Amino acid sequence: MRKITVLLCAFTLVCAFTACVEGDTTTENQDITYIALEGDSITVDGSGAVVDGSTITITSAGTYSVSGSLDDGQILVDTTDADNVNMILNGVNIACSTTAPINVLNAEKVVITLAEGTRNSVTDGTSYTNLDEDSEPDAAIFSRDDLTIKGSGTLTIDANYNDGITSKDDLKITGGSITVQAVNDGIRGRDSVEIKGGSVTINAAGDGIQSNNDEDAEKGYISIEDGTLTLVAGADGIQAEKSLTISGGDIKVTSGTGSESDSGKGLKAGVAVTITGGVLNINSADDAIHSNDSIVIDGGDLTLASSDDAVHADSSLEINGGDTTITRSYEGLDSAAITLNGGNVHLVASDDGINAVTKGSSSEMMGRPGQNNGAATGSNTLNINGGHLVVDAGGDGLDISGPITMTAGTVIVNGPTNNGNGPVDYLGSFTISGGNFLAVGSAGMAMGPSTSSTQNSVMFTYAGTQAAGTLIHIESVEGDDILTFAPVKAYQSVVFSSPELPSGSEYAVYSGGSSSGTSADGIYSGGTYTPGTEVTRFTVSGTVTTVGSQNGQMPGIMPGTMPGNMTPNTPAPGNTVNNRTSRMPGNPANSMNGYVPGNVPGGMNSNTPGTMVNNRTSGMPGNPANSMNGYMPGSFSSGMTGNIPGSAPSITTRNPTVTQGYSSVYGIAAAQTGAFSHGVIGSRRSTGRW
Repeated sequence: MRKITVLLCAFTLVCAFTACVEGDTTTENQDITYIALEGDSITVDGSGAVVDGSTITITSAGTYSVSGSLDDGQILVDTTDADNVNMILNGVNIACSTTAPINVLNAEKVVITLAEGTRNSVTDGTSYTNLDEDSEPDAAIFSRDDLTIKGSGTLTIDANYNDGITSKDDLKITGGSITVQAVNDGIRGRDSVEIKGGSVTINAAGDGIQSNNDEDAEKGYISIEDGTLTLVAGADGIQAEKSLTISGGDIKVTSGTGSESDSGKGLKAGVAVTITGGVLNINSADDAIHSNDSIVIDGGDLTLASSDDAVHADSSLEINGGDTTITRSYEGLDSAAITLNGGNVHLVASDDGINAVTKGSSSEMMGRPGQNNGAATGSNTLNINGGHLVVDAGGDGLDISGPITMTAGTVIVNGPTNNGNGPVDYLGSFTISGGNFLAVGSAGMAMGPSTSSTQNSVMFTYAGTQAAGTLIHIESVEGDDILTFAPVKAYQSVVFSSPELPSGSEYAVYSGGSSSGTSADGIYSGGTYTPGTEVTRFTVSGTVTTVGSQNGQMPGIMPGTMPGNMTPNTPAPGNTVNNRTSRMPGNPANSMNGYVPGNVPGGMNSNTPGTMVNNRTSGMPGNPANSMNGYMPGSFSSGMTGNIPGSAPSITTRNPTVTQGYSSVYGIAAAQTGAFSHGVIGSRRSTGRW
């Protein structure tokens, strides 16, 4: 008997020491009070608790082991002691029809332990009585003070009134298997929510997990370090008033399932989202990851699908590591300033792949289905200093209302296929000094790097659209493979920049053929290329070498004139009477986007025979009065017929003497060669959109 007693004392000390290490108790030797729930009555073996019918109130710090079932009753905690209340759920089923089944009125801290191998459940009713002035309690498990849930047992919460679990202070989960069904939020810690282990499954009509302290700058945060989370939320999956940090865990979020929700974001923070690790799988009706200020992704394995932006930060987005796969989005990465320093990003977007605009300005309102509205300001940036980015975009591949700089890394852009967007679209400059850049897509709005770059690039345009999967092959005249690429979409323009394009070197461009090499993101390496059709040859003659028909392609913002068109202040062959040019906002002086009054009895340039008689111009909505983007009720002999109302639907006849370029009005290219051999003189951009 003495031996058994010694062993029991040793076991008690070990358990107490373990609990102390975990920070859940303040004493090493603590008596346990046993509470038995017996339907409509409760019995207590020990001290520190008072029973009143089917309600038990814990009045002292200590350890309480609870077992049994309560048909319609409550456990209250109300103690002013400085030590913790440790509540062990040892197989309980607690139901309460009129208030919170477990309600912590006052305590230093309450620790709920789910005993190993036990199943526990808490269920409330659809309405509460005797609420205080703050309309509380408002959750099936409610605490005014710090609350921790741990252990290895299970806990099922059916919250029919409001939230599942709520703490008005800090809420921490370190273990157990917890399932919450809630008519509003699943889990809420006003000051903070920390999840360090366990398994949490939530199906909530409101937010899945929320921290909502908006008064203290140091509070209102959520931290997830470990554990398995499966969240289905009618509103936001995880929502932090201040910051959200994820460093580990396996997290699956489906958000925005509620038909009346005005926000269905996957992860959301009012100030900052930081992700350094973990496995995240998010499917959201609104942004998959959203911050009202900044987002930093240093690591983790992210798979995102969104009906709006996949990753949106109002101020800044920085990606330094991790693997991010965006399978569906309206816009992939969206922020006022975007920096890519590392990591792997693969994204699919129905509109822009990467979009840098300022929240609240007008260009962001052009067709965006989401909550964040903004316009081109010219002050936004995209900086690429490393990493691997692959874009599949239905709109612009990279749409930046400001400059782009690239110093290292790899960028591959597929799309768009329509001429109203371009693989690259920016304001100011696109400067490349290192890395590998490849963008293929439509030709009507294509742009290339700026001549201020220190790494060479080539832009070329095919005479017609190439089918998706048709290989682009560039090799040196010595036969060295520089690029073999299979675009995933139909394309007509190609922009390529690489350290392997030294000045003065000569290359051949092939279309089609096949490769026996290994393909990664469409880029073939190793193996042998079997030639298709040689399209052209070119010599790298400058920072930006242009090859092909150049249908609307712009190497940066080109001042003055494009090859084959009228030069500034230089009369074209033939008589040019009363013509003058004037500058539009954002365009170079002497661009053709100015006034063209009077008659032009002679040819407009050497490539345009015939005359243009009695033409007049008129302004379109959004364009300056008398701009060339207006109506031309006259005709170009051979070149254009009929009126041209902005988008040029009437450009139907081909000028047989012009062999390069499409005539283009309001940025929409015709389907054949036209009267201007290289498009419109001067910049194609003035306010961020044509």
